[in-house]
Amino acid sequence: MSNAAQTARAAVTAICRRLRRAYGPVDWPEQWPVLDELIATILSQNTSDSNSGPAFAELRRRFPDWEQVRQAPVGRIAAAIRQAGLANRKAPRIQEILQRIHEERGDLSLEFLHDVPVGEAEQYLASFPGVGPKTAACVLLFACRKPVLPVDTHVHRLAQRIGLIGSRTDAAQAQRELARLVPPGHVLEFHIQLIRHGRTVCTARKPACRDCPLLDLCREGRQRLRAGLPGQDAD
Repeated sequence: MSNAAQTARAAVTAICRRLRRAYGPVDWPEQWPVLDELIATILSQNTSDSNSGPAFAELRRRFPDWEQVRQAPVGRIAAAIRQAGLANRKAPRIQEILQRIHEERGDLSLEFLHDVPVGEAEQYLASFPGVGPKTAACVLLFACRKPVLPVDTHVHRLAQRIGLIGSRTDAAQAQRELARLVPPGHVLEFHIQLIRHGRTVCTARKPACRDCPLLDLCREGRQRLRAGLPGQDAD
């Protein structure tokens, strides 16, 4: 491992330690069946948890098992998940995924992914419509407890600002680079703590740099303060 990578790994450990002091420890959320996690994560795309959570609950209320969703008119699925947004796009994707699993596996379950190597599991999930690297990573981390880092908008933004990745690194490249830098034992904590920090302090438009416990580790934060840029105080 290069000196730069070792330095970045040390920074990741320090980031987790400091954010743990700021926000408290990270506990594993409830472990759902793999297929449930996949559908819930698809519903969460391009919307907030406050929208996708109720949409998933309504989908399960109207269709108690996935076989009913597979056979339902797609318009009924779209109506059930309307709150999650993009329902007319997500509903046919969900049904297509269920149909393919049924044809390939004979039943509607993805529990076999617990026993599949990470790379193979990522490729399998990414072959479904609407499933990119972040969605696949969420499923493998939360449902399978595999150390695969999801890079959402908060993780991407903070990693760029801190300097763990370049300022022009796109989401797919960020996923690959951060996967090499974040030790397996820190994957869950790094993901959750950066989301917490991105929602409260290191916000997109007005980061509260003066209140940030990561300021001395953050390339952009130090530059902002030196340049006297606005956005140094919390909203």
